[in-house]
Amino acid sequence: MDRWTEMELLVQTAELGSMTRAAEALGLSNAAASRHLGALERRIGARLMQRSTRGLTVTEVGADFYRSCKSVLADLRDAEATAGATALNPTGTLRVTASLSFSVHHIVPLLRGYTSRYPNVTVHVETANRYYDLIDNNIDVAIRTREFENDSSTTVRRLATTRRILAASPGYLDTFGAPRTVEELANRPILLYTYSNNPNEFAFRRQDDVRNIHIKGLLESNDGQVLRAAALDGMGIVVQPKYILYDDLVAGRLVSVLDEWDLPRLTINIAFQSRRHLSAKVRTFIDFLVEHFEQMNYERKWTSFDGVAA
Repeated sequence: MDRWTEMELLVQTAELGSMTRAAEALGLSNAAASRHLGALERRIGARLMQRSTRGLTVTEVGADFYRSCKSVLADLRDAEATAGATALNPTGTLRVTASLSFSVHHIVPLLRGYTSRYPNVTVHVETANRYYDLIDNNIDVAIRTREFENDSSTTVRRLATTRRILAASPGYLDTFGAPRTVEELANRPILLYTYSNNPNEFAFRRQDDVRNIHIKGLLESNDGQVLRAAALDGMGIVVQPKYILYDDLVAGRLVSVLDEWDLPRLTINIAFQSRRHLSAKVRTFIDFLVEHFEQMNYERKWTSFDGVAA
């Protein structure tokens, strides 16, 4: 039997002086109410109600238990009300981790809108190009580009897909020209990201044509912003996800090269701890991020083959 219902039934019966009226108040049949009260008395091991021809009266044990139940029910209702208010108005510190590039381009620009909507949430952004353990590092939300998590306690929600592209500054292209074939890349100054899988090996695809090219980097770094800055300075051809370079492409600061060739794409995911009920701060932030990405149509922009898409 449901203990909450049993306690409510006892309190209502004691205050109304009638099990029939108590059953009506709780939406129970008389038979169900009798079963609930009987189950409660058997578990307690004492008679709580004294039945007589004049009705029901509370026993001495029942009176003490009634006061305890009334207090417990009041506390539970207060807890529900507090939780409900928190769900509508989340509070606390939200810990988010993402790469520096993603944080700069796609987390920070959202924070003014998010914190305006939810002013009682403090956001802590931990930038890192490696993946933190969520539990050990007390992380609420992580942005990652791997397809799955090794830890079953982590839930992954897809955010967007992005191409990896090659781009260079107009100044570099004016001086050296754009490569016409992927094979030319072996003799070009390439700016490489060292945390990618096999950073010197590139599998280019154009429809059914696949070319595997080995490339030696002129500059290597574990941070996309370093490579982006070097490309803007005309140092060479950068290979990075389009979400990092998109604004530079739109502004003309960088120009995509060999854009008809596709590299293995990246899936950007939101990772968070698997729980039956997400905290309000986590749920609202994830929903806010997903809503923004859909409104901005980022996936279409980041997977287009025409350099930039409006």
